Amino acid sequence: MPATLLSRGSWSETSRIIRILHKETVGGALLLAAATIALVWANSPWRASYTALTKFRVGSDDYGLHLDLSLGSWAADGLLAIFFFVVGLELKREFVAGDLRDPRRAALPIAAAVGGMVVPALIFVAFTAGAGDGAVRGWATPTATDIAFAVAVLAVISTHLPAALRTFLLTLAVVDDLLAITVIALFYTAKINLPALLLALIPLGVFAVLVQRRVRSPWILIPLAVATWALVHESGVHATVAGVLLGFMVPVLRNERDAGDSGMGLAEYFEHLVRPVSAGFAVPVFAFFAAGVTFGGYDGLVTALRDPIALGIVGGLVVGKTVGVFGTTRLIAAVTRAGLDSSLRWIDVFGVSLLAGIGFTVSLLIGELAYDADSPRQAVVKVGVLTGSLLAAFLAAVVLRIRNRHYREVFELETCDQDRDGVPDVYLSEHEAGGNRA
Repeated sequence: MPATLLSRGSWSETSRIIRILHKETVGGALLLAAATIALVWANSPWRASYTALTKFRVGSDDYGLHLDLSLGSWAADGLLAIFFFVVGLELKREFVAGDLRDPRRAALPIAAAVGGMVVPALIFVAFTAGAGDGAVRGWATPTATDIAFAVAVLAVISTHLPAALRTFLLTLAVVDDLLAITVIALFYTAKINLPALLLALIPLGVFAVLVQRRVRSPWILIPLAVATWALVHESGVHATVAGVLLGFMVPVLRNERDAGDSGMGLAEYFEHLVRPVSAGFAVPVFAFFAAGVTFGGYDGLVTALRDPIALGIVGGLVVGKTVGVFGTTRLIAAVTRAGLDSSLRWIDVFGVSLLAGIGFTVSLLIGELAYDADSPRQAVVKVGVLTGSLLAAFLAAVVLRIRNRHYREVFELETCDQDRDGVPDVYLSEHEAGGNRA
């Protein structure tokens, strides 16, 4: 472990993280808007039309592929594969060319993500162990962080928080998504069609060979990606796993074949193209179809929140995520005797740990996989996820707004001192873009 935890990374890496956060902020706003529309519609006099739209079936069972799916299933299985393709690209980039290629820097977010998964799962099991009838099957529901939702909240409340804190949140969420997709593949796959899974390796392998040769034609790569997705879907493994696998195939480092591409390697090029589709369309559409739960009025909402599953989800997101992420970070600091970077305070890490409790997109996905599609527990899961995520967002906003006010005052004081000392403007612009060093 490094002697200093959460120190600012290289300038190039910090700049890249800030660009990603700006893009995810827009996606987060669209996600919140889509979820709000779904909630209002599902609890309006026209709720039957929302249900009919969600269950409207599109597709075909031709060629032995079971692709006659509802619009809700297409959003969960198909559109989220785009989101996880971006996750795969981001993960590979982080560990191949990012600051996290250094095992000492990677250890903290990985450990914090694991802690942020284990503690919520234990809390959920504690609430549901006595409920019976397979209630404990949803143990992974409160273990994931929604990066788009979390970044949207961070963008609203934060203008001067140190860049290292934002980087920690992003890398934590990316590792969190990898753990979530691993859990989905291992624990929420009921039956595996081995021939289909083996056949999926053919288009996946061809895709890998072509991208290694820097082939960029969408007319070639998209059909291969769709074929991989369809065969993984047919295999019984959740189709979003195909997105991560495809992302892992894309090379990160540049070579002579990338010389004419404005400084972009292939992973960066694909991320530049696909991230707006993921953040601006795929995730908001999934949120629209997944978040529309009918409360049945105030009494129905209260009844749902009294269910052990909802209590386990809320407790896991709000308490479990905070204890898991913050507690693991403090434990690593104590064991390794590594100090927190001088630009930060532990209350800052606590605020980000609260923010990690926003578990919207992947939590809803796991909840759908954990229980039968027509089970009343689906509504309970949605109420728990929405309540826990909003409560975590509110508590994080309270803590981080106070800290943001502190950093803004320090920044304004330093800016005044720099003006008096004749510090060049170029330093001030870099200083502000990279985050307040104090």
